[in-house]
Amino acid sequence: MHGVMGKPPNAATDKSIATSKLMLLLLVAMTGVAPISLYMLVPALPVLAATFDRDISIAQMTVSLFMVGIACSQLLMGPLSDRFGRRPVLLTGLGLMVVAGIGSIFAETLPQLIAARFFQALGGASGMVVSRAIIRDLYSRDRVGAMISLVIAVMMIAQMLSPLTGGLLETAFGWRAIFYAITAGSLAVAVGIALALPETRRVRSEGSNFRGDVGKLIRSRAFIGYVLCQVLASQIIFTFAGGGPYIVVTQMGRTSAEYGAWFATTGFAYLVGNLLCVRFAPRHSLEQLIWFGLALQLGGSLLNLAFSLTGVNQAPLWLFGTQMIVMAGNAFVMANSAAGAISVRPEAAGTASGAMGFLQQGVGSLVSQFGAYLGGHSTTTLPLTAAILIISIACASSMIFLVPRRKTVVSEEMIEEAEEDEAGVM
Repeated sequence: MHGVMGKPPNAATDKSIATSKLMLLLLVAMTGVAPISLYMLVPALPVLAATFDRDISIAQMTVSLFMVGIACSQLLMGPLSDRFGRRPVLLTGLGLMVVAGIGSIFAETLPQLIAARFFQALGGASGMVVSRAIIRDLYSRDRVGAMISLVIAVMMIAQMLSPLTGGLLETAFGWRAIFYAITAGSLAVAVGIALALPETRRVRSEGSNFRGDVGKLIRSRAFIGYVLCQVLASQIIFTFAGGGPYIVVTQMGRTSAEYGAWFATTGFAYLVGNLLCVRFAPRHSLEQLIWFGLALQLGGSLLNLAFSLTGVNQAPLWLFGTQMIVMAGNAFVMANSAAGAISVRPEAAGTASGAMGFLQQGVGSLVSQFGAYLGGHSTTTLPLTAAILIISIACASSMIFLVPRRKTVVSEEMIEEAEEDEAGVM
């Protein structure tokens, strides 16, 4: 069954929790602690290489292995949160992040720092996967996408400022100050969760287990369709980020600073898309929002390809202008397809969220390399824009051919609600 329910658990008691600003703050903090920690260190990479007298490529592993840790964490922490509860997994993960942060502060060699960063990511990324599960625990299906968008929008503001913060800390106090800040921040998030976050996990039926959850999810066409839609949409970002620097700097002869400024416009478009999703969600269904996003995504991709064929987008304005349309649509698609995926089996929301996050990060690491190849081994923007169009078409196809129509979903949704009302909730 791929049906979903329209009512959060313990709706009467949890209504004030779900609508509180404190809950939003906690969701943003737990979602953002890992990615903010990732980007805060980036400005200090040259200093790390010089301090430990190692090649910059070795220092880069403090970032690349951090991303591996994020991917591994999502695959692990999601099912654990379904089995043991959201709070214990979050507190354990953030506790590991604090311990790894202390290890980073006192690291004497670069390999020690790289290892500490991996465990920092492994613990911190628990917030990324569990936050989506908590949102599904507290909110109805058609509100989940809007809440994910709201959390992402607020988090992105902090995330965009994190490289600047890291650079200022390193300049003023040295690179270890970055880890003092990360460790203090992760400790503050852990304390906030311990004091203010109630357990939101749904009551699981007798005999429910990880193997059974996975089996039911992978047999659901709806789940596979939503996950493919979300993961493919995210690959548009990875592809463009991988190829963009080569196109702007090598092909167009612009500086890396100019590329950074132009690339920021796509991040701004993604932020605007998330805010618009929050605004439109009360009046439109989850599927309608996905289709609106897919239309924008496909339209922007087609424009980008057309400009490539005519040679117009050999200037940054055209390339990034049309990519902004793609990214605004991308925000709608990613948030709402994620909401659909974790709503297929609400009591296994953590497992669904973890699998989706792992695929997004794992496939993304390969696709970004593919994007870099397309950008670095061509003389025009055509290969990159063609690849983005193909991914956009594949993204839409997953919705067309795999996700059942809303009429079917509604009937099963009513059955699911009745079953969960009988079983009771925490």
